Amino acid sequence: MAINVDFKADTKNLSAEMPRHVAIIMDGNGRWAKSRGLPRTEGHRQGVKTVRNTVRLAHGLGIEYLTLFSFSSENWNRPASEVEFILGLLKRYIETDLEDLYRQNVRIQVIGSRSDLASGLRKLLTKAETRTQNCSGLTLVIAFNYGARDELARAVTKLAHDVAAGDLLPKDITSDRIEGYLDTSTVPDPDLIIRTSGEQRLSNFLLWQAAYSEFFFSPVHWPDFDDKAFEQAIYAFQNRDRRYGGLSAKAAQ
Repeated sequence: MAINVDFKADTKNLSAEMPRHVAIIMDGNGRWAKSRGLPRTEGHRQGVKTVRNTVRLAHGLGIEYLTLFSFSSENWNRPASEVEFILGLLKRYIETDLEDLYRQNVRIQVIGSRSDLASGLRKLLTKAETRTQNCSGLTLVIAFNYGARDELARAVTKLAHDVAAGDLLPKDITSDRIEGYLDTSTVPDPDLIIRTSGEQRLSNFLLWQAAYSEFFFSPVHWPDFDDKAFEQAIYAFQNRDRRYGGLSAKAAQ
């Protein structure tokens, strides 16, 4: 993994190839609020504003897929009042922004387990997906109640069920077949994974899909992750030599 906490670049002209899929671990809302003497909830509130701006920017840059880690399956362990506030923010974001996203031709896709969610929330997530299912611009993937290990466990359970039912032979279980059982079966693997707020770990996010992703760790807390910070991550990606286990073009010459 590349460490880029001090990365600086002139990003006025992002002329190289854009990543097709950018995934972001939106970290630092609480630290942003604490540094200003504000309650953690205010950090989450400001973080929603950053989500709106990031969606706008990604769409404008021609990025095809943007995945945002909005709520992990481990976040239920936070104080109940904070969890309730975050869930309320998600509901308000969808209710407030859904029609605007539709008009912008943004498709919404939600990944993560829904089995233990309240029925009203499940219906709201389904409504967002259904309303935008024919949009052909940016696909906004919201990772909600998502954990990569849980995703893999659910995929293996489905595989085992199909084998037991005689619909699938064990010898036919390939990596491509496994990918078809994942929440992201219709989404390409992320080219670039960004984590804000200086932490340098995946935190159970897209473990399978990140096999050949490039990583960018920004010191900026999520509420302050503006256009310049996003463009710095893109610029860093454009200057990476992606070899996928082989040789770079220069080395192969």
